[in-house]
Amino acid sequence: MARNVKHDAAEAPLRPAVPAAHWKKLKTGDRVLVRLTPGFESGGLVDAITWDHSAIWVDLDDGRGRVLLHCGDGVEVVPQE
Repeated sequence: MARNVKHDAAEAPLRPAVPAAHWKKLKTGDRVLVRLTPGFESGGLVDAITWDHSAIWVDLDDGRGRVLLHCGDGVEVVPQE
């Protein structure tokens, strides 16, 4: 058996769940670029935002569907002009 086991490791968040500053400026209908991983990105429109801006729904372009993104997911959401 391992001696240095963290028994409460499941309780700690994997990433901080604090939205980036630009997430707080997003509004419904804003155009964004979603980067899930390097090389995979898609444009879309913000469809809905939670009250604390920690999660947003984005309706992706080209019929790719609607996706829920959380600030702790490690995805990059970049506002487009």
